[in-house]
Amino acid sequence: MAAATIGLVPALANTGDPDLPKITAEELIAKIAASDTQQLSGSVKISTDLGIPGLSAGSSLGGFGGLGGGDHEGSDDGPGSAAPQAKLTELAAGSHTLRVAFDGPEKQRVSIIEDAAEYSLIHNADQVWAYDSGSNSVYHATAPKHDRSYGKGKQAEKLPKDLTDATPQELAKKVLAAADDTTSVSVDGTAKVAGRDAYQLKITPQGDTTLGDIRIAVDADNGVPLKFTLAPKSGGKAAIEVGFTKVDFGKPKASTFDFTPPKGAKVTEQKDLDRKADKALPHAELDAKDLSGLNVIGEGWGTVAKLKLPGGVPTGEQGDSDEGAVAQQFLDKLGDKVKGDFGSGTVFSTRLVNALLTDDGAVYVGAVGKDTLIEAANAGK
Repeated sequence: MAAATIGLVPALANTGDPDLPKITAEELIAKIAASDTQQLSGSVKISTDLGIPGLSAGSSLGGFGGLGGGDHEGSDDGPGSAAPQAKLTELAAGSHTLRVAFDGPEKQRVSIIEDAAEYSLIHNADQVWAYDSGSNSVYHATAPKHDRSYGKGKQAEKLPKDLTDATPQELAKKVLAAADDTTSVSVDGTAKVAGRDAYQLKITPQGDTTLGDIRIAVDADNGVPLKFTLAPKSGGKAAIEVGFTKVDFGKPKASTFDFTPPKGAKVTEQKDLDRKADKALPHAELDAKDLSGLNVIGEGWGTVAKLKLPGGVPTGEQGDSDEGAVAQQFLDKLGDKVKGDFGSGTVFSTRLVNALLTDDGAVYVGAVGKDTLIEAANAGK
């Protein structure tokens, strides 16, 4: 963070915005770092427009990740299970409302609120519960005390990070941690967020990146990030906007973190999912060997990740099969054909992330422009 270009010009209040004491970007970043707020509750609105083909803005609670009902209801880890591993995928398009409550490191509750259903993830000491009202299904795990992990098997992940990663606080931490000498940081006025006075921290990545300005509204009193907005360099509305609409920094009621499975609900235990994962381990290890691993090319905002796909890509150029010709036509419709020292491939673009799929089965992906992907592919040969 020290290497970032940090504006030292104090913030001035904009017309209609709160009139706050002057502060520099360096002081505001220090205020965020020093914030020790452990307790809060409120509502968070998430709006996402990544421009990813196939993701609709109105996806329901049951529409993603095998959670919350569907054709395979009844399978332990598919639809009908309330397991939270893939729940974050649901927030990748459209607008959603979250209710959140935090009381220190051992008590958190995050609920996704929709018109006809609610999904809640509750962490209370060593107990983790998730409930999907749409399918009346429950997920349960017991973790060692003072440990935010659940389960001990191959599928063990961190909780409640699955959903709390979508809060302004967590997003701000990630962006500030990524800031380096390719980043410009300044204070850009003030704002009112959820009835609170806030400073606006503006972060601008430099170089060949698809990311435009990132703005973090920081509570003027306690340094808690209240709103996170990421705009693509291409312009238009924000690609990601996450902000509190209501917030209370008082201690939530203890009952907020209590949960008892409703009558008739199907309960899936993490330990049962672990046993299934153990049985499937030989096949999983075989699949893992088919991949050559993940390599990182470049640094900072220009970082490109490379992954080698097994078997290459079935295209008309690699063979005269009908399947190859159809696959190539499909890829050509979705992306742009490119060539370089690496050979040839197809670039697929979204508002934030671009990916190059080469004809020999390598994938280069990053929040960078097409030319940077081609350079990375040339360097990766």
